[in-house]
Amino acid sequence: MTRLFRLFGLALALFALPLPAAHAQDAPPSIAPEAALPLDPAVRTGTLPNGVTYFLRHNTEPANRAEFRLAIDAGAVQEADDQRGLAHFLEHMLFNGTRRFEKQELVNFLERSGMRFGGDLNAYTSFDETVYMLTIPTDSTALFEKAFDVLEDWAGYATLSDEEIEKERGVVIEEWRARLQNAQGRLLERGLVPVYLHGTRYASRLPIGDTSIVRHAPAETIRRFYKDWYRPDLTGVVVVGDIDLDRTEALVREHFGQLKGSGPARTAIPTPAHAETVYRAVADPEYPITSVEVVVKKASEPLTTVGAYREKLALDLFMRMLNARLEELQRQENAPFLRAGVSRGGLVRGLDVYSMNATVQDGGVERGLESLLTEVERVRQHGFTATELERAKTALLRGYADAFAERENTRSAALAQEYVDLFLTDNAAPGISYEYGLAQALLPQITASEVNGHVQELLAPGNRGVLVMTTDKPDAEEMTDAQLEALYTGLAGRIGARTLDAYVDATTSDALLSTIPAPADVVATREWTDVGATEITLANGVRVVMKPTNFKSDEIVFTATSPGGASRIAETLAYPSSVAGYVVASSGVANFSPTDLEKMMAGKTVEVAPYIGETDEGFNGKASVQDVETLFQLIHLYFTAPRVDAGALAAFQNQARAQLANRSATPIAAFQDTLQHALYGNHPRRQTPTVAQVDALTGDEIMQIYRDRFEDASDFVFTFVGAFDVPTMTALAQTYLGTLPAENRDDAWMDVFPDLPDGVVTKAVYKGAAPQSQVLMLFHGPMDYTPDARLELRAMTDVLGIKLREDLRENRGGVYGVQVQSTTDDVPDSLYQVIVFFVCDPQRVDELTEAVREQVVALQQNGPTEEDLDKVQEQLRRERQTQTETNPFWVQVLDFHALRPAEDIALVGTYSERVEAVTPQEV
Repeated sequence: MTRLFRLFGLALALFALPLPAAHAQDAPPSIAPEAALPLDPAVRTGTLPNGVTYFLRHNTEPANRAEFRLAIDAGAVQEADDQRGLAHFLEHMLFNGTRRFEKQELVNFLERSGMRFGGDLNAYTSFDETVYMLTIPTDSTALFEKAFDVLEDWAGYATLSDEEIEKERGVVIEEWRARLQNAQGRLLERGLVPVYLHGTRYASRLPIGDTSIVRHAPAETIRRFYKDWYRPDLTGVVVVGDIDLDRTEALVREHFGQLKGSGPARTAIPTPAHAETVYRAVADPEYPITSVEVVVKKASEPLTTVGAYREKLALDLFMRMLNARLEELQRQENAPFLRAGVSRGGLVRGLDVYSMNATVQDGGVERGLESLLTEVERVRQHGFTATELERAKTALLRGYADAFAERENTRSAALAQEYVDLFLTDNAAPGISYEYGLAQALLPQITASEVNGHVQELLAPGNRGVLVMTTDKPDAEEMTDAQLEALYTGLAGRIGARTLDAYVDATTSDALLSTIPAPADVVATREWTDVGATEITLANGVRVVMKPTNFKSDEIVFTATSPGGASRIAETLAYPSSVAGYVVASSGVANFSPTDLEKMMAGKTVEVAPYIGETDEGFNGKASVQDVETLFQLIHLYFTAPRVDAGALAAFQNQARAQLANRSATPIAAFQDTLQHALYGNHPRRQTPTVAQVDALTGDEIMQIYRDRFEDASDFVFTFVGAFDVPTMTALAQTYLGTLPAENRDDAWMDVFPDLPDGVVTKAVYKGAAPQSQVLMLFHGPMDYTPDARLELRAMTDVLGIKLREDLRENRGGVYGVQVQSTTDDVPDSLYQVIVFFVCDPQRVDELTEAVREQVVALQQNGPTEEDLDKVQEQLRRERQTQTETNPFWVQVLDFHALRPAEDIALVGTYSERVEAVTPQEV
């Protein structure tokens, strides 16, 4: 795969609670601006005599797994003129034969180990680097040590045979076709690259490259890039996971210490500043939206000192506050844009980009741009308020506290990426304990003027670009670059000359609930001993299933489900029923507007989202332990005091209109509409909404639908999983769930489903400018909805996926990837669906479609080989090992079984044995 842009900075999770002061991290010993940020002491690092650098870290999340990374500090920008695209081509080739692994043996080895190609085995090529990623079980010494053979071979012993290079050309071309042969690809070339990469070598070095070179470059040209740039002094090795550090370090030295090689100097690529502003107004007939963006480019420096970290914190505060203002504008009834935001990101090595962007309705470029520039100018004239700054600091520090609380549960993959960044860019990796202490020390010192000063970076006159991307309509006059320049300079001049009103930060001190309900009785209790859960039934009929876990220190995940859904609503209201949950969720609650609620929730970790599905309604969400009572209060209010905010409804309608206005121009829309009609005909519950239906939405109608679905809680099942104790959750459930309204009405779902067609239905859709075909094959039918039948279907799907990848990609070079997915349902009948999807050359549709059919027939007649079934069984077992250590998995499992009492939940604990029992005949 390719990665066009790399993000700047350290990622921090934003879920959990500040620890009590006695456990909070102490401030670092020195917070002098020039003080260097240290390396996390848990990391073992070193550089071998030949230049290979390594980073090792013991981490047990998940258990019995290790993340391997091989980072090569060279990418597309190092290519010679005759090599454009070959850095990425070479990345593909390293999966097609090395000294120890001939041809596809590497992929076969990984699949036999229980890992999946594309998930546990992958790579990316960017402008500046190439990184290979591997996930390996550590409970097998042989597999763990074999992984070092893989990385060593990648680093220095690729085969790069003529035969495999010729076969892989088609795969790389199909990746180009799938990723860039569309409106987004064309606008990338005509708009984004000229604006973002103006005047740099990077503009002519997109990682996907020149397709003529990819198709015809001599094999020796690819080998030359490998020889020049895959060498020890540009190689970083990262291993993070459930490992023994001494043994792992010895394996690194054994496998990488003998590598040799030299090549051209790896020098910094200049990104020269430009005094002029670059203007680009581009349109494409298949681009469905209109957007306007102002970018300001600035040289970036590695994040290595306390001073740089303080600047990062101040910038984060600035972005949070300005984005909050833009979001508030977005919720207005007559909002100037559909969405808007500001951001800063790493574009290429040594260059950061500040971006102000807005998605607007057709014809709304001037108004959206004016609003963006006005809000930035308002900050320049007046700055942010003290209450905004305090709220932003609270929220930012909460994020650090959350990450610190979960420091023992950080995923190995996230840590591995941090150390890859350290190797490639020198961005420090001091660890969350140090960072939390640093944030605690620095945030109180950061002043409003320090934060407000960042507005000057958005207003800098040089190194700037202004970009408009829109739909090329036959009856519309396309904006020119000169017109965009006149628009921008005119707006900027007028806005800068005005004195703007200061922003007023309206807040409320009201509590969510003015009166706490008296707790209801628990009328029944049942222990789910097989899975360590407890179920209670409250006096109003609400059932609550609770499973305490220690997977996360400060995470509680929940779902709530009630039968009925939109199937209980009249057919004529199918569209408003489908959007009612979203509109209510966007509208605030009780007397709190969306903006009021957002400000009130600053510094809290709570998510509650109501929904109305076709056969059920309910909630999804999560919270930290500290904020779990707020979670319960919000659930209570979404039942008893929902609201439809006029601004939220108008914003939704504006977004829906914009999506529908140009939807018909896109090939994928024609594809989806044809598929929908082929499956469901003109059934009113399966139609794409029209602009007229969007216009007809009213707050009263949405509220009526929502109240109908949520006025009776008696048949709701709530499922909570996470870091809690059952008595505490029981008390909260009694107070906030046991007091919900209950009518005990018959509210089962109704069979309103259209029947799927019998026989074989073939449809061809001709749409789009690019030489690209999308092929979807859907198989469906009745099934025995039993745990074993569902497992056998999953095994069959995975076997088919392996065979199609081997045939369509590896043997024929006809696709970049094949998606094979299966779903099952017992509503309204027990049914299965299997979908095969791929993108290919239009000239090869018949050939590749027939190849799919041949593989299906072969699987029907012969079943899978023992080798393929062994691969799938091992993958399913390994997958389940990590799934069972996550809260979302158990929420899904418990909710499923709570709604299906006939299903034996004890079978969850016998999954591995049942996987092992699947036979080729059953598949």
